[in-house]
Amino acid sequence: MIKNITNVKGIKCWGAHSGVKSMRRDLALIYSEVPAAAAATLTQNKVQAEPIKVTRKHLKNNRAQVIVCNAGNANACTGEQGRLGAEAMADTVAEMLSISKEDVIVASTGLIGEKFPTEEVVEGIRTNIPKLSNEPKAGSFLANAILTTDTFAKEGFVEFEWEGKTISIGGVAKGSGMIHPNMATMLAFVATDIAIDEKLLQKTLNYCVERSFNMITVDGDTSTNDMVAVLANGMAGNRQITSTDDPLYLMFRDKLTELLIHLAKLIVSDGEGASKFIEYHVSNAKSEVNARLMVRAISDSVLVKTAMFGRDPNWGRIIAACGNAGIAFNYRKANLYLGDSNNMVQVLKKGTPTDFDKNYMKKLLRESHIRVHLELNTGKYEAVGWGSDLTTDYVMFNSVYTT
Repeated sequence: MIKNITNVKGIKCWGAHSGVKSMRRDLALIYSEVPAAAAATLTQNKVQAEPIKVTRKHLKNNRAQVIVCNAGNANACTGEQGRLGAEAMADTVAEMLSISKEDVIVASTGLIGEKFPTEEVVEGIRTNIPKLSNEPKAGSFLANAILTTDTFAKEGFVEFEWEGKTISIGGVAKGSGMIHPNMATMLAFVATDIAIDEKLLQKTLNYCVERSFNMITVDGDTSTNDMVAVLANGMAGNRQITSTDDPLYLMFRDKLTELLIHLAKLIVSDGEGASKFIEYHVSNAKSEVNARLMVRAISDSVLVKTAMFGRDPNWGRIIAACGNAGIAFNYRKANLYLGDSNNMVQVLKKGTPTDFDKNYMKKLLRESHIRVHLELNTGKYEAVGWGSDLTTDYVMFNSVYTT
């Protein structure tokens, strides 16, 4: 059987229908049997949903025990009524589980600017907390309960052995549109049984998010509700990680990054209206930061996205996007390759166009998985990012979304 977040020691969860959405599950709960170290990256949008404000306040001590999330209503731009609704979610969870409300992380996803259905959500919490379970189906229910325009649930799980202890990390995510993270992501909830210092956990999450969710884009819009949250309850029984020099820390950081990249790719592959999954690789850069900035500049370009949709080998759009990255760029040193997951064709060599077969290139660009590789030849660093194309279906879908 495929493992999921319920295989993390001490973690129970549930996903249920509370009535906010007409048909699908719309309430998600993740519970650690013991208080856990907690960390989160939250949206950098200046318009922030009420649950973001509550969670920011609750995580000042880097501890939590529960994550609760409703779908179908973003609880953003809802004023005092929405603030009270977000706090009622935390209060109800705390009351039902006999914990402090400050140990509750609150999240929401859905339409912005709609009155928050506090009564339905609170009643859903009361009804479903007794159903918290570590059975595999509970993890599946959880993953489905946070979806909005997604077409499939997004789950991931990794584990590794260390000094006789099995350490597990499981997570779920949602996202399809309004995808352009900045120090956060759409929604992703992760639980692990590793023992790690609270502040070090936050530092680790920041590192991993920079190399996963912050390297994806669908449409260039950062949500009001973006959140990645992680609970680390220590129930694996390992010695607590307190230093970045600890070999166990490096293993955990790599495994967490692996999991978050997996979830991030699932989000891109489910991009609204998308017909292509595109991997952007920038290598031989002066620094990793420069490489990431260049990846983002290319993947964020509307003209690049539309060229990929139209199977147009107009590589000049890619080079033009590089010049807008806000960093030094000498195209005369650059090599550029385009292709699918199996074949790459060089279209630019040290700033000079190559005589490539455009018809063959168009054939490669028909594939659903496309690759763009840029060699800057100014250093030894690299970065990888992922995005989707921009299609007519995306425009049609988002023109009628609220109806």
